Amino acid sequence: MFILSKYNSIELYRIRRLLSELASKQGRGTELISLYIPPKKPIYDVINNLRDEAGTASNIKSDTTRNHVLDALTRVTQRLKLYKNPPENGLVIFCGALPVSGPNTETIQIYEIVPPKPINTYLYRCDDHFHLDLLRDTLREEEVIGIISIDTSEAALGELIGNNLQVIEVLTSGIAGKHRQGGQSARRFERLRENEVNSFFVRVAEHAQKAFIGESQVKKILLGGPGPTKDIFYKGNYLDYRLQKAIVAVVDTSYTGEEGIREIVQKASSTLQDIRLIQEDSLIDKFISEVSKDYGLATYGLQNVIQAINNNSADTIIISEDLNMLHLVFICRKCGNKVEKFIKRVDVYAVKTEQSNTPCSNCNSKDWDTKEEDVVDYLSDIASMTGAKVEIVSGKSEHGQMFNSFGGIGALLRFRS
Repeated sequence: MFILSKYNSIELYRIRRLLSELASKQGRGTELISLYIPPKKPIYDVINNLRDEAGTASNIKSDTTRNHVLDALTRVTQRLKLYKNPPENGLVIFCGALPVSGPNTETIQIYEIVPPKPINTYLYRCDDHFHLDLLRDTLREEEVIGIISIDTSEAALGELIGNNLQVIEVLTSGIAGKHRQGGQSARRFERLRENEVNSFFVRVAEHAQKAFIGESQVKKILLGGPGPTKDIFYKGNYLDYRLQKAIVAVVDTSYTGEEGIREIVQKASSTLQDIRLIQEDSLIDKFISEVSKDYGLATYGLQNVIQAINNNSADTIIISEDLNMLHLVFICRKCGNKVEKFIKRVDVYAVKTEQSNTPCSNCNSKDWDTKEEDVVDYLSDIASMTGAKVEIVSGKSEHGQMFNSFGGIGALLRFRS
């Protein structure tokens, strides 16, 4: 079974999804509460602070805003009383009056999150929006890998953070080819070319210092390129001493530029086993290898994956974060008949409208209740019953885009059923 990272990819997906949802929420006034509690902050201190805030809120002139804030503070206080101490990484709570179906339909809603990394700052804010930046910071990978691809024609600088690989810039050298022009002695031509190469290396080093020290704090450097140029650059100590010491791999590649950046990451994968992108690429490579075999231990497509989970043959479920599907269950209020549908999130309104006008096949009633959940949550729940693992992978990487061509959902199997 593949186990990708120290952080549960489903939990990270759920937090990202919630952040996206909360970013669009807007309060009528300054009545949305954001509360960040560090792991060592005593709960009774937080509750006392909220009581003080309630005393201040009682002076708000607007009846609606005052009542919303006081109700939200009461809800948050009630939740905190369930805790003896904050969780290991602290606790984040968002609470406030949010519209359900338009103006004047506000109800108090509360969101409670244990962050993936410890929170170091205590924060209470009451505003017209939720303060999300501190929670977003806990999702950021701490280790930044710098990448330099170089030969005498061009160089490229890249950055790898978690499962995000990006090319920062590509520099062209302008260095003359190895064949001298007529009228120049071989020695003079070679000396001029050496000066051009040296100037180019200095320029690359300056850009690397700005990118990897000035704008990011890299932990490791990967250096690569075709031929001996990368070795000359490395042994010449052109880089800032901090970057020179951070070089963990020097690899041969066939390309430079953007292609060279990607090739370096692939060839240095043994050095980067704890990096999320490498782990995801390895998982997808295994999936594609099995799918390509006549009787390979892999399947893809939502219904095939659900079948594999249900017959206990699924070992690892792989889902692209771009899948963006919902599981809907419509329940007839009259006879209890259920209709199950899997749909794209963008189609939810149209599907609900269509179903509300469709008579029940058992009793002809059009009175339906609806249960709605993200497909990731649905698959995670049924997979947990059989011991199958669920991994969420990025859809933005090269491997992620290949996986999306299989519909963004697949499974590695224990056996073929």
